Amino acid sequence: MRLRHDLHILTGVYALDALEDTERERFEHHLHRCQSCSHEVRGLHETATGLALAVARVPPPQLRERVLTIAARTRQNPPVTDQRPLPRPRSAWFPRLAAAAAAVAVVAAVVLGITQAATQRRLDRVQAQQQGIEAVLNAPDVRIVSHRTSVGGTATVVFSEDRHKMVVTTAGLPPLPSGKVYELWLMAPGSNRPAGLLPAPSGGRTAPVLAAGLAVGDRAGLTVEPAGGSAQPTTTPILAIPLTG
Repeated sequence: MRLRHDLHILTGVYALDALEDTERERFEHHLHRCQSCSHEVRGLHETATGLALAVARVPPPQLRERVLTIAARTRQNPPVTDQRPLPRPRSAWFPRLAAAAAAVAVVAAVVLGITQAATQRRLDRVQAQQQGIEAVLNAPDVRIVSHRTSVGGTATVVFSEDRHKMVVTTAGLPPLPSGKVYELWLMAPGSNRPAGLLPAPSGGRTAPVLAAGLAVGDRAGLTVEPAGGSAQPTTTPILAIPLTG
């Protein structure tokens, strides 16, 4: 019964893949007979997968080995000062469990740090876009044009040749099937440059899209493209607005 009890407490260590080969084989044999441990291991794997999918950047492959190595050589208990034997079954597993707990804590801290860094990067991008839009709106040579597309709906372009940028919003564009997106272009004779993808509409309108690289003589184009966009237009433009000061 003592062996059975010890195996029950190894679910977390097994989920972290921190068991040695012999121990892992014994525990996997135990899993086939223990429904409670099987459910617990499945839940721990699902939690670990959820944490992995929640971050924007994949941790380096050496992270797990470094964490387990540091945890393994970290002292878990103070030195024993007397010669009385410790209870063997529990003491045999305590350092390993403590190392696994330390590994979980370190990995959780790393995941949290990556998530916070990714959130800060997203905030920085939003702030940079807002500042870019404000720069176009406040430009001395700012112009605004609005046209209907060939499939319905309207696109409005605010642009500044001095800033070499434009801001595009739309209203009433027909919804697209799954796997398709609206893509913006800066169009000139012999040169079509991608300028961004329209975000999903809210209330029939799309949020402003800021595009850089505007040159004299360009037109603002709009096409329907496969999800993710294209390097060159693959369909006939539904809109091509001349941008002239």
